[in-house]
Amino acid sequence: MTATENAGTIAGTAGADGGDMRLLRNRGLDLRDPEREAELTRLFDAHHHQLVRLAALLGAGADAEDVVAEAFCDLYRRWNRLRDPAKAAPYLRASVCNQVRMRHRHLAVVRRHPEPVQPDAGSAEQEAVLREDQREVAAALLRLPERQRQALVLRYWLDLGEREVAETMGISNGAVKSHTSRGMAALARSLEQRR
Repeated sequence: MTATENAGTIAGTAGADGGDMRLLRNRGLDLRDPEREAELTRLFDAHHHQLVRLAALLGAGADAEDVVAEAFCDLYRRWNRLRDPAKAAPYLRASVCNQVRMRHRHLAVVRRHPEPVQPDAGSAEQEAVLREDQREVAAALLRLPERQRQALVLRYWLDLGEREVAETMGISNGAVKSHTSRGMAALARSLEQRR
């Protein structure tokens, strides 16, 4: 059977009225939405590398690329519920932050019940991102409390304003200032102790 005949057979199973496709569309799974596809492709091209670096700096380790892929999958699934497509990039940043946080929680539980595991090797992307001169700062960032690390990376590495950081983290502007200030002080102390 040729691809055309196969497509006709699949389309034919939906009935003359296209009921199966309508059912998928009603569930928010329109498989033929070229605008969504184009916008997600544009977002991926514009933000993927930056989001992988964000995840790596927040402590995702070798899972940084997987965290970002999951964020894009979540956005793809929820695209029809997104009120403003301009909010897609902040949604992706918040999703990456949340997934790294969930990963840390999961790892805390796993550490309470240790199993012999082979050490995790860094991904090629992660290694390329963290040049030799940045490793010390990245290591010091990983020693910070999670919220302080997120605030510093979003504020200074991604160069987001306080309002954008607050939106991404789901906290107030004042809390961003507090996390940023405490994080900078702790980071400075940590780096001085290492020297």
